[in-house]
Amino acid sequence: MALFRTVSWHEPPMLVEGETVLLRMPQMADFAAWSSLREQSRAFLTPWEPTWPTYDLTRGSFRRRMRRYARDVREDAAYPFLVIRRADRALLGGLSLSNVRRGVTQTASLGYWMGAPFAGKGYMSAAVRTLLPFAHNTLGLRRIEAACLPDNAPSMQLLEGSGFRREGYGREYLCINGTWQDHVLFARLAGDPIARWEGFETASLVPFKSADEMSGGA
Repeated sequence: MALFRTVSWHEPPMLVEGETVLLRMPQMADFAAWSSLREQSRAFLTPWEPTWPTYDLTRGSFRRRMRRYARDVREDAAYPFLVIRRADRALLGGLSLSNVRRGVTQTASLGYWMGAPFAGKGYMSAAVRTLLPFAHNTLGLRRIEAACLPDNAPSMQLLEGSGFRREGYGREYLCINGTWQDHVLFARLAGDPIARWEGFETASLVPFKSADEMSGGA
């Protein structure tokens, strides 16, 4: 049973549509595809991520993750999305807005991961640029922050290509792959331009669709 049918939400989750990708909040029904892609991409992802718990890819762990996501969205603390290829509804990766701060800050942190088979094909750039109008216009966030390892050139290129600016250098900023590591710090403001490429369109929001609806009822 999908999480969104077992957890009370103030509003239905949203599907954010871009030109080549869709951003959809995850459901329990996504476990098989998500765990398969993460396992397939383990060697590719672990150098750039916090250490994976031994139980990370189990169904029970995924269910707890879904409950945490539901709580975070309900409390306006974080907004997680799966990245779906529009053409065939394939799961490509994930991204999120986390650590949402309101009041005089109106800021959130951007994080993302891409499955190894789909890396380097422009999908995450499309996903980030699709997310930004939602972050700034729908959520009303003034500032989006991101951080990446100094030797992660593709990630820095992605951020700079999406209108983020380098703002600093954080020593031992995050514990990645079991080691406290320095990070390059980026941010963008709501008024900063989003770099565009041919074929990219402004993202739009539509009501949440179930997994069956997304696949055409197949």
